[in-house]
Amino acid sequence: MAYRLQSFKEIGLDESAVELAWREHATRRVPRFEKLWQYYRNELMSSSGSGGLMGGVGSGRASKRAWYGQGQEIGLPARLRGAAGSTSGWGGVGSGGGALVDDRLRGEKEVVIENDIAWRVHSMIDFLFARPIRFVSTARDQATRAAVERALDALWETSGGIALFTDMALLGHVFGHVDLLVRVDEPRGRGGREEPLDLDALEERLRNAPPLRVELIEPRRGTPIADSADYRRLLAYIVRFEREENRTDLAGPAGAMGFLRQLVLREAGTSRKRTGVTEIVSGTHRQRYEGETLVADEAIQWSGGRVPVVHIQNVSQPFRYEGLSEVEPLIPLQDELNTRMSDRAYRLAMQSFKMYVMRGFDTRESLAVGPGVMITTDEPGASVQEFGGDAASPSEDAHFEAIRNAMDKVSGVPPLATGVVQGKVGNLSSATALKVTLMGLLARTARKQVTYGRGLAEASRLMLAALDWLGILKTREEDRGVKIDWPDPLPQDAREEIQAAEGKVRLGVAPRRVLEELGYTPRDNGAV
Repeated sequence: MAYRLQSFKEIGLDESAVELAWREHATRRVPRFEKLWQYYRNELMSSSGSGGLMGGVGSGRASKRAWYGQGQEIGLPARLRGAAGSTSGWGGVGSGGGALVDDRLRGEKEVVIENDIAWRVHSMIDFLFARPIRFVSTARDQATRAAVERALDALWETSGGIALFTDMALLGHVFGHVDLLVRVDEPRGRGGREEPLDLDALEERLRNAPPLRVELIEPRRGTPIADSADYRRLLAYIVRFEREENRTDLAGPAGAMGFLRQLVLREAGTSRKRTGVTEIVSGTHRQRYEGETLVADEAIQWSGGRVPVVHIQNVSQPFRYEGLSEVEPLIPLQDELNTRMSDRAYRLAMQSFKMYVMRGFDTRESLAVGPGVMITTDEPGASVQEFGGDAASPSEDAHFEAIRNAMDKVSGVPPLATGVVQGKVGNLSSATALKVTLMGLLARTARKQVTYGRGLAEASRLMLAALDWLGILKTREEDRGVKIDWPDPLPQDAREEIQAAEGKVRLGVAPRRVLEELGYTPRDNGAV
């Protein structure tokens, strides 16, 4: 692909650097990201049709177990992923010879998947963004603080609000990091306003016609070009993806050729046209390519020379651009859990019905065993011995518990976080006892509030710089500081919250802020 990178000469960006960065991303990072998402999502995939599924599930034929396979089956051993009728693994018995064979003796084994990863990730996100967060300005002037907070509240809400934050947290927890791109969609205004600023008019203007927005960049789509001297400093950022269009690849003009195209479509099935989109962003320019065509080449003047991309690590990882994923350390334990549960399912299938050994019976017809069936013989040494049936396995139960306890320690998320109360938690008689029980999850949440909060504050600074450049809200650099007010993730007693709010008012805290901490907004009747 031919790029026109004259706009990026200042940072030394050329075509070879762009292709090298994306090739390394596609060959090293994307395959790992795909596996992390596959373990989190555990998506159902059809096991029918031609071709294999996930390295052996339903290979070459429809699965006898079910019509679907699951993403986490890639971590199961070969004995559990064997095709139906296979003689591998357990020495499975096929259905050859026309004999009636119990389906529990087939080559394809019972596969049991209990996705213990997804609910842990969701619990972490629920604790991190349990309730809406507040953006608090650190500007010295009261009027500026009020204007900044109202503007940020409106812009974040139009960019997605709490849905944007939860999506951001999900991508960060799965992949280890996530990036936010600030886009300005409006040309520059005429400069500062001379008339007094009307906060209600400002908020209405930003909500109805937002001049900028914050866009989530999925780690599989975006790759950074970092400074070789400092990995923390971005020189540029590349976003690449395929866009599906509302037309087919073979669609064309009417006539004979059009008829042939439609005939091919009916035979091969419809296929949407896909267009490759590449976007290159630096601190001074932005280019967008659709296919081989350069469709946008714009200067960026509002960011002060900074790349308008904010990088957020889920959990910081020293000397690496990527952060630590919550899914990655759970994968080996998840594979072990799925393997042992599948083995237990096979054992239960073999032991859930009783089997018999009969000695001294002459004819095969007399070996039928069932309700109301009487078996007789004149052989004095004949006997019927029963074996099989379900049996207790204490070591197996202990192994399952050990695996789940290990996942609790690795993730910091006990079942109690989802409301599953077990006998071993004791008597939770107070909020302090609950906090002690959830200490690991609360500590991990507090650590993430630092990383995610720093990213949201930096994105807010970029948004305020853009508003200043657009002439919508004039601010100085020192007035663009923002801190994030995180709510308590644990449920609170309403009476205790009201008593604490009354105490803050007596200490001199502004009533408006106290009401906002309680969840009331200026739009609520009687709140302000």
